[in-house]
Amino acid sequence: MLDSKQMITIKGTKDGLTLFIDDHGSFEDVLEELSDKLSEYRPKKDEPVVPVTVKLGDRYLNDRQKKQLNELIGAKNCFSIHSFDSNVVHRDEALTWKEESEMKVVNRIVRSGQVLEYVGDLLLVGDVNPGGKVITTGNVFVMGNLLGIAHAGANGDRDAVIAASYMKPNQLRIADYISRAPDYDSEGVYMECGLIDEEQDKIVIDRLQILSRKRKDISGFERRMLNG
Repeated sequence: MLDSKQMITIKGTKDGLTLFIDDHGSFEDVLEELSDKLSEYRPKKDEPVVPVTVKLGDRYLNDRQKKQLNELIGAKNCFSIHSFDSNVVHRDEALTWKEESEMKVVNRIVRSGQVLEYVGDLLLVGDVNPGGKVITTGNVFVMGNLLGIAHAGANGDRDAVIAASYMKPNQLRIADYISRAPDYDSEGVYMECGLIDEEQDKIVIDRLQILSRKRKDISGFERRMLNG
């Protein structure tokens, strides 16, 4: 059991050191105790730098406090902080995560020359007409005709998918992969999806049902929508 007065615990691992900081008490007390512990260590000459992972529990550190820890651990010691691990995230980080993980539901027709752009996943209830474009950082689901351009994973997510009730696009893009209209049946396809096949190194079209096997991270809501 951790001593109630002890705020710092250091454990060695095969990857370096793990520094556990109790999430109770003031940050000033943390610095003081850590300074005392490090003062007992005298690095040998030419000793290699040891990476340190800092476990914070439910404690949040701002950039200034992280800098203070970096300076304290690195000063005259052969240690370097590799990462901070905290259960707490900043409000801005939480809002960004929420925005990126939410599915946006839009009911409209994307006409020629129009661009519909969103962060995260998009469920479009309507058509994408020839010359229209849909761009998202996540997945694209079109409950209608996809006849224009759809770009999923616009920030580089190669696991993103594009699905539509009827698919005969001018172009599909997933991350940095592009698949043009000649890749599809001349009559188009119903209830199918486009995704990157790593073995073939290109975008392929397949049945919607394969998503539950090939993209297991798809949420329950999306899976119900795709499988009916």
